[in-house]
Amino acid sequence: MTSVNSGSRLDRLPIGPFHRRIMLLIGIGMFFDGFDIYLAGSVLGVVLKTGFSTLPQNAAFISLTFVGMMLGSFGTGFLGDRFGRRFTYQFNLLVFGLASLAAAFAPDMMVLIACRFVMGVGLGAENVVGYATMAEFVPVRSRGKWSGFTTVCVVMGLPISLLVASLVVPQFGWRAMFVLGGIGALIVWYLRKSLPESPRWLEAVGRLEEAEALMQAIEREAAQGAPLPPPAASATVTASGDIATLFVQPLLSRMIVGAVCLVTINTLLYGFVTWLPVFFIKQGLSVASSFGYALLMALGAPVGSAIGALTADRWGRKPTIIGASLLSVALGILYPMISDPVLLPAVGFALTVPIYVLVALLFGIYIPELFPTEVRMRASGIVNTLGRGATIVTPFLVVMLFEARGVAGVMALMIFLLVGQIITVFALGIEPRHRSLEELKRDETALPLLKEAS
Repeated sequence: MTSVNSGSRLDRLPIGPFHRRIMLLIGIGMFFDGFDIYLAGSVLGVVLKTGFSTLPQNAAFISLTFVGMMLGSFGTGFLGDRFGRRFTYQFNLLVFGLASLAAAFAPDMMVLIACRFVMGVGLGAENVVGYATMAEFVPVRSRGKWSGFTTVCVVMGLPISLLVASLVVPQFGWRAMFVLGGIGALIVWYLRKSLPESPRWLEAVGRLEEAEALMQAIEREAAQGAPLPPPAASATVTASGDIATLFVQPLLSRMIVGAVCLVTINTLLYGFVTWLPVFFIKQGLSVASSFGYALLMALGAPVGSAIGALTADRWGRKPTIIGASLLSVALGILYPMISDPVLLPAVGFALTVPIYVLVALLFGIYIPELFPTEVRMRASGIVNTLGRGATIVTPFLVVMLFEARGVAGVMALMIFLLVGQIITVFALGIEPRHRSLEELKRDETALPLLKEAS
């Protein structure tokens, strides 16, 4: 029975109900991941206004979220490569769903921070396993678009969490936000029991009979009674699953690119976007006005992510990352100069769009493509850990910069990181557009800089 060649067989499948089912099951879990991450912005503004917390406690809340996400990212990488994608994405949903419900009953800010830490473990795990799993199922010709739209599911949590907060918090208080996030996550946990394992992973770890049986079932569902095009010649490449290979060339260059990009984008998200309601309240706006301004800017999140998803396969990963970074730098210089109440959300919306183009490209598409199947989860987990770990100090740095220089001080940090990202991606980044994951693995005998020059 054993034949597999799962990579080529998956890449030649027509997009159909099977892929839409995978997208739905992964996407709804990723949505609640985003909802739970982004509710921090709306909740922290309210708990600060009501005296339940202080500004340093808010910084600790965000910082401990990152500690949990860092541990979740690191742990899920090893769990995912050892026990499979299916086990891991079920486990992390259960963790952050239960912790979110517990947070709703926190008697004081310290207990809420502790619950948020546990939530962070599940949130960090979901981020790694969801994107990596999607990349392993989608055909190469449209991998960028479909992986990018997974990010759209996540970032829809930003405007929706702000909209829900504007309706729910005034009536039911901030605790209701954690109830909604927790119940949603547990419903998705139940629904995702039907999500299959990755055939690429099964083949990579030598479970060939299972991989072949699963591939035949997927092909029957995808074919819908019509003949399928023949797969390309076997693209299976023997590669080491030893984690030490990540720290020698050429994977070391990819690890550097992944780490720099994720430090940058995490700092943009959680050092600027998540803090918007707090910034507005500290500048004298009411809670309602703060939510309104932040919601207008947050609408740029799904727009930017959709642009990233739709252009990644057309323009390429590297040009889109560099272009969006340059645009973010330009608008980041302009944003602190705006004080007009009409122009402020408009320029803020324009700034949010390229930031979320980067979110789609980096989280959803580029980072999972950098590494071979045998170590994809561990490598993604490690660079996500570095990204999360670096931003543990970001909330305290943001408070210091905001109190000293206002929004301009915060934006100066963001611009510095974006410039570093542009240089790193240009010098060390690979271009995975229209290349199978197995083809990228075969390239591991050459340095990325040499491949880019050829």
